[in-house]
Amino acid sequence: QVQLVESGGGLVQSGGSLILSCSAFGISFRRYVMGWYRQAPGKQRELVAVITSGFSTRYSDSVRGRFTISRDNAKNTVYLQMNNLKPEDTAVYYCKADWNSVYWGQGTQVTVSS
Repeated sequence: QVQLVESGGGLVQSGGSLILSCSAFGISFRRYVMGWYRQAPGKQRELVAVITSGFSTRYSDSVRGRFTISRDNAKNTVYLQMNNLKPEDTAVYYCKADWNSVYWGQGTQVTVSS
């Protein structure tokens, strides 16, 4: 059974940092493009960052320079290092695995207070 399990969310002050983790079970992790998405209340889910099987990365304009996505294929885990957090980063953050099928995690809440 495929599972993506996110962790690391929480409440942080503006300017602070958090690291999100997403551990994958039941997939050939190294083949998948892994991504982080977020959804704020009343808004559509949006791309935050992706990392390919070849370790290429892409970021949304709103987080480029502040967030870093990485992956550890030995641990079947993708990370999102978030620095200099802003109140507008407040959202539920979701992990996505995309190759021959698409899978989503359950989401983890990130709240940034001003």
